[in-house]
Amino acid sequence: MSTQKELPSWLNDAIIYNIYPQSFNDTNSDGIGDLKGITEKLEYIQSLGANCIWINPVFKSPFLDAGYDVSDYYQIAERYGDLEDFKQLISEAKKRGIRVLLDLVAGHTSWDHPWFKESCKGDDNPYSDYYIWTDARIQKKRFVNGIGERDGGYMYNFYVHQPALNYGYYNIDENSPWQISMDDPRALKVHQELRNVISFWMDFGIDGFRVDMAMSIIKNDPECIGIKKFWSRLRSWFNTEYPDGVLLSEWGNPARAIDVGFHVDFMHQFGTLGWWNLFRDQVDPGQDLDVGFFSRSGEGCIEDFLSVFLEHHAKTKEKGYICIPSANHDTNRPSIHRSGRDLRVIQAFLLTAPGVPLIYYGDEIGMRFYKGLKNKEGAYYRSSSRTPMQWDSTVNAGFSTADKNELYLPIDPQNDRPTVDSQDTDEDSLLNLVRKLTKIRQETPALENNGDIIPVYAKNKKIPFVYLRKNNDDQYAMVVLNPSMNNETITIETDKIDGKTILSEGVTLLQEDGHKWEIGVKPQSFGIFE
Repeated sequence: MSTQKELPSWLNDAIIYNIYPQSFNDTNSDGIGDLKGITEKLEYIQSLGANCIWINPVFKSPFLDAGYDVSDYYQIAERYGDLEDFKQLISEAKKRGIRVLLDLVAGHTSWDHPWFKESCKGDDNPYSDYYIWTDARIQKKRFVNGIGERDGGYMYNFYVHQPALNYGYYNIDENSPWQISMDDPRALKVHQELRNVISFWMDFGIDGFRVDMAMSIIKNDPECIGIKKFWSRLRSWFNTEYPDGVLLSEWGNPARAIDVGFHVDFMHQFGTLGWWNLFRDQVDPGQDLDVGFFSRSGEGCIEDFLSVFLEHHAKTKEKGYICIPSANHDTNRPSIHRSGRDLRVIQAFLLTAPGVPLIYYGDEIGMRFYKGLKNKEGAYYRSSSRTPMQWDSTVNAGFSTADKNELYLPIDPQNDRPTVDSQDTDEDSLLNLVRKLTKIRQETPALENNGDIIPVYAKNKKIPFVYLRKNNDDQYAMVVLNPSMNNETITIETDKIDGKTILSEGVTLLQEDGHKWEIGVKPQSFGIFE
């Protein structure tokens, strides 16, 4: 679909910081984070080396799914502030060279949205076909009957309170007369509504969107032919109107997502790339379970990850970017069952791998996955990854001065919970390691986002994992990772490095005959070399 020339140049050194707004920083003492709270912490975000923020949904919503149920795409939810607060956030971010991305919930709305309320009415009106309705006599999976005046049931995308917008079907079932083509004028009206929303916020000053459930737009399209047609059309329009803007997809299949028109696709807990092949939860010794590569056992599956990742990287290079996040609002945090040493090796990988890095708020200090929390706004077990940011040792870890019972979610109650304040001046902290790694990434040409990754030593159930990074000017760096508790020494052969140490924690590199190198790794170590 796209070429490198069509990609905004700023993506090549972008580092994204993902903010779950209700849990980041509360400035009005209501127990919920807000836009002013994000603005207040921009210098901190800048100190991380992040130059782009992605904010989870901040639109008006009944919050039955934490804002992924939008009732007005053009208004900021009152609990976060208002349009003036958002304008101020954008302005202050720009001053610091930080770009702003919003979360675009494209495939569905809340059942509180005025479009849906109109669509529920028994009489035909301009919104009757904005959503997918069957005849009431037709009982089908993922359709809800008994809502509104009309004689029919509506399709929902995720929860029942999220009715699916009617962008149309690619393959029409002749026995389902309620299905309309994606090129039907009724469907094209909804296509235009999405462009209107995008234009409003791009004109407001943001730099792009992360698109929720991007593959769900066109129905009955197993080969994604219609979806490709839809997003390719939108991308062509978007390139013309906003050539420096970006679209990131929640898809999990970069080769497909970038082919259909996205600039970046997220590798995550579902989809083709198998995020779990890297970050599957650490298991207790003796359990008969597969483990991710970042396991202390040394029994990880790096080849399982690489076989798929390298295929997608080859198909998307020069066309778009893969993003491997540390976590997000839908995944367990990487800290689950892991120590501080584990997290250091993980961050060394995330911030030296190709593609666009993403740090989920709090992962830079090793915030815990707070188990056992009750369901909050449709999160269920995911509440454990959405707890308030831990800033300091004051009340509520500096997140809010509200009574603890009024907080959006509870603060990690453990006395040794990590905080920004405790790590800020500790040279050996995880926070300061992240800062070092982002600085190294930005200052080392071989580590730029659109470069290659070349495995040098990558074997399942063996350590270390060694790979070269290479940019388009044939500049190289080498990365060595050992997430296990084992010592090991290996010999590799490469003429692409001179052995200069950029950063090492427990890795030694000795040159032998010619281009042979002896690599010694201590437990849970990493090294970066030129």
